[in-house]
Amino acid sequence: MNNQSPNDPQPESLTRVQILAAMGVTALVLLLVARLWLFFAPTSLLMLRWSSQDIFIGVGLGLGITLCSAIIYQLWPAYRRSADYYLKFVLKPLLWPDIMWMGLLPGLSEELLFRGVMLPSIGMNPFGIVVSSLCFGVLHLSGLQQWPYVVWATLVGFLLGFSALVTGNLLVPILAHILTNLISSLIWKFSQP
Repeated sequence: MNNQSPNDPQPESLTRVQILAAMGVTALVLLLVARLWLFFAPTSLLMLRWSSQDIFIGVGLGLGITLCSAIIYQLWPAYRRSADYYLKFVLKPLLWPDIMWMGLLPGLSEELLFRGVMLPSIGMNPFGIVVSSLCFGVLHLSGLQQWPYVVWATLVGFLLGFSALVTGNLLVPILAHILTNLISSLIWKFSQP
């Protein structure tokens, strides 16, 4: 089923290698920005510690975000078109084993920058959550027609930031982000002919 209107621009197809390279380069750039931020700003990285309770919270949050995304996908046609556009562009060229990179690379690099470095630097408070979430949302802007996806990414960023604030553990948003990306990617890939 094609949810795009004839007026929607079709994404230019990239190859599997180009997508994987772009994901890798983006992850490296985000990690470099995080490292430079830590070097030049008087802030410390949000702690990352292994605890069964925080693992449970991260997995639960990831499943909750994925469920909410599926509901919004069904109820909001603009978001459905935007998500399909983005997912088709990124996932269609990838092979099944490549999906693990869709979870790991953005989940680690984006969380390190936005929740691990930016949030503590701006402030472990509601203002810091809002600013880091807006920046996270803008990162997902691939064109003006993609604004619904940016709105959703901003809301997800808020939830991930709130989880980091409440737990004080970077592991929670990392796990939630990785799990959300993995499940969403697998479901989308599986649903395609």
